[in-house]
Amino acid sequence: MDFGDEPEGSDSQRRRKRYHRHTPRQIQQLEAMFKECPHPDENQRAALSRELGLEPRQIKFWFQNRRTQMKAQHERADNCFLRAENDKIRCENITMREALKNIICPNCGGPPVAEDFFDEQKLRMENAHLKEELDRVSSITSKYLGRPFTQMPPVSTMSVSSLDLSVGGLSGQGLGGPSLDLDLLSGCSSGMPFHMPAPVTEMERPMMAEIAARAMDELIRLAQAGEHIWVNGAPGDARETLNVATYDSLFAKPGGAFRPPDINVEASRDSGLVFMSAVALVDVFMDTNKWMEFFPGIVSKAHTVDVLVNGLCGRSESLIMMYEELHIMTPVVPTREFSFLRYCKQIEQGLWAVVDVSVEGQRDAHYGVQSRSRQLPSGCLIADMSNGYSKVTWVEHMEIEQMLPINVLYRNLVLSGAAFGAHRWLAALQRACERFASFAALGVPHNDPAGVTPEGKRSMMKLSQRMVSSFCASLSSSPLQRWTLLSGTMDVSVRVSTHRSADPGQPNGFVLSAATSIWLPVPCDHVFAFVRDENARSQWDVLSHGNQVQEVSRIRNGSNPGNCISLLRGLNSSQNSMLILQESCTDASGSLVVYSPIDIPAANVVMSGEDPSSIPLLPSGFAILPDGRSWSGAGASSSTGQLAPPPGCVVTVAFQILVSSLPSSRLNAESVATVNGLISTTVQQIKAALHCPGH
Repeated sequence: MDFGDEPEGSDSQRRRKRYHRHTPRQIQQLEAMFKECPHPDENQRAALSRELGLEPRQIKFWFQNRRTQMKAQHERADNCFLRAENDKIRCENITMREALKNIICPNCGGPPVAEDFFDEQKLRMENAHLKEELDRVSSITSKYLGRPFTQMPPVSTMSVSSLDLSVGGLSGQGLGGPSLDLDLLSGCSSGMPFHMPAPVTEMERPMMAEIAARAMDELIRLAQAGEHIWVNGAPGDARETLNVATYDSLFAKPGGAFRPPDINVEASRDSGLVFMSAVALVDVFMDTNKWMEFFPGIVSKAHTVDVLVNGLCGRSESLIMMYEELHIMTPVVPTREFSFLRYCKQIEQGLWAVVDVSVEGQRDAHYGVQSRSRQLPSGCLIADMSNGYSKVTWVEHMEIEQMLPINVLYRNLVLSGAAFGAHRWLAALQRACERFASFAALGVPHNDPAGVTPEGKRSMMKLSQRMVSSFCASLSSSPLQRWTLLSGTMDVSVRVSTHRSADPGQPNGFVLSAATSIWLPVPCDHVFAFVRDENARSQWDVLSHGNQVQEVSRIRNGSNPGNCISLLRGLNSSQNSMLILQESCTDASGSLVVYSPIDIPAANVVMSGEDPSSIPLLPSGFAILPDGRSWSGAGASSSTGQLAPPPGCVVTVAFQILVSSLPSSRLNAESVATVNGLISTTVQQIKAALHCPGH
């Protein structure tokens, strides 16, 4: 290529001759080395120089340029993320401004006074400024004390008395209490998590790899340790709990000798057989979508923040950074948020290990996660068996900062560590693997009494899986899903929440969710058998109006007879146009019964084996959990000298109704009163049918 008329041998031409274009082989070798070690030392650069026939200076410059290129790529990704956040906030701002134009004063029916709004905005801005100042002072205090400084827990500024329930100027006196405003109640409609951590920077990657390697070593030692560190539970309790004092002496960490009194340690171990191969299980663990699908009752949100080591193309290890939100299916227990590293490695032939460990608290605080809760090395060893099963040893180890009081119904379950312990994780995994195996077995042709084809059953299982996931997500107590306690004379404490639904698998419009949690002095399996039995449905289902229902089709999806999917039909002639899709599942950690109405044309689509993803569902149902006292010494004498009541269960009853399909609709008093009465009546009828004392 000719760049000018300079004479041959000129200085400019000699300088151009110094440029060297690397061969494809050299680039491939350099890229492979860069993935393993972005910062090679002098010896490594010399070895590369000899192997590739390049000067050490060329090697050095190539790595510098490659690191600069990676940094630019991460900065571009950060900019795209920030632009998306900015666009989202701008859209929310426009939506709020449009909503403010339609506000009507509940007292006079006229437009609101604009000054009040701007005064409130001024107070909000001042409140945000004071919060920033408090965070700055807390950071300085933490450095001075040498340990994290605990702030006061945030106080919710939303009270029922400040909300407005209206359609235009219609108020909600029919409830005998205050009213609700859809805009204040619904919260943010975005699916983004509350504290999304930033991707890992280039400088942080070596530190993250070191943290993951140390966590893997600790997990393997904990999974294989004996009775000197794990304590067996009481008779009838299969869990093993950690001897914290022994752990602290064996796994001493910098600054680990001091543990504040408000930090609760939850550590447990359990093992069992799972009907899935080790490789397939590893794929579930490393794919956040499959992770949520397998554990909808525990994981409400999960995102892959960054991929540090890609385990594809035959590599025996993977390292990712994840964000996760854990929940109990009730609106009265706050969710737990973690950002952590998940490291998967093949230890030997047929043996895999997957470990989770929270990144250091300083990085969490920098990106907005203020809690001192963290995951210590947790995860599982997966040993592949020859018969299609895998033996899983699960270790769960957390340090939890209890910033808010725990609801009395779930206090024993949470404080005992059973709510998020290894026993519950493993039981949920075993049940999910059985369901997956049942889905795979539907590909084998066989005669069905109802005449449903294998393709129809697979379509029905897909639809039911989406229904269960949607139901579990609707019960999350995430900061993005606000729940408001209804006041009134009802004996049952009902909480409500609303959201705008626009997904293909949900009805379009405003959806009102309502839920309550109650304690019943009845074993979990008795309650589960009652609410899943179609012959007993008329005793609690208010919408059946006392009429019997008939099972049209059934698909078993587990070894327990209660684990099945059913299609039910009401025997009342006025309900001939609707069917009920129901899934019931149970394991050692709890039970679910979820159902949703489905019209006959949609049922025909499912039965024919077509794609059910566009069929709208609005699920309701029951989440049944042990009350925790069976795991923490129930029946012992109380401080008053009386015996504690026998172990029972905590049941969350939840309903969803479509308020309106119009985008401009507002929540009305009639909808709230309807769902409030629906839940209260259902609870009373269940208590009466189960002969609960005090009914």
